[in-house]
Amino acid sequence: MSDFTLNASVRNDLGKGASRRLRRANLQVPAIVYGGEKAPQPISVEKSAFYKAAESESFFSSVINLVIDGKSEQVVVRDMQRHPFKPLITHADFLRVDATHEITINVPLHVVGEEKSKAIKDNGGELHVLANEVQISCLPKDLPDFLEVNIADVELGSTLHLTDLVLPAGVTLVELTHGEDHNQAILSITKAKVRGGEEAGEGEEGEQGEE
Repeated sequence: MSDFTLNASVRNDLGKGASRRLRRANLQVPAIVYGGEKAPQPISVEKSAFYKAAESESFFSSVINLVIDGKSEQVVVRDMQRHPFKPLITHADFLRVDATHEITINVPLHVVGEEKSKAIKDNGGELHVLANEVQISCLPKDLPDFLEVNIADVELGSTLHLTDLVLPAGVTLVELTHGEDHNQAILSITKAKVRGGEEAGEGEEGEQGEE
C-alpha cells in the first residue's frame, strides 16, 4: 500500500458556478468526501499535489491520507471526472475508509515473466490480455497496489482465470463470491496467426514445386 497525502479545505461556496470559479483559479480541484458515519463534505483539493499523485497508477488502489483543514481522514478514490479533451481533473469523489471494515476496490493486474516465457519466445506464442484490473475486497491494511500475474511457466494454448491469481493474505476476489460461473478469463497465450498473404505465398510455392 503506497503512501499518498493530499491537503484540502472545506468548500462552502457550492454549485456549478462555484466549481467553475474554483477551476478557473487553477489552484484547487473541487471534490467531495463521503461515507462512514459522517455527512458528505464538499472540499477543494490542492491541485499540484493532486495532479502529481494522479499520475501514479497505485494512487487509485491506495488508502490516501486526506488532510482537510488540518484534520486527517483515510480515504480511497471512488470516482474522478476529467475534462473531455483538456488534461484537467474537473471533480473527484473520495470514500472514507475504516480500518476495521473491508473495502471493495479495483486494482490493476501486472503481467510479468514474458521475457522468460518459452511459450512466447520458443514456440511463437502470442499473449492476449483479457483483463487489466480486478475488483477485490479486503481491510485497508491489506490493500495491494496491484496483483501480479507471472506467465513464465504458462504453456502455449493455456488460458488463466481469476482462480489462477495468487492473492495476498486477507484479499478476496469479488467476482468469485458470486459463484463458479464468474471465474473469468484474465489472459491467454495462443499460437500466433500467420497473415493471409504469407499463407497464400506458401501455397503458391507448394503448387509450383509439384509441377
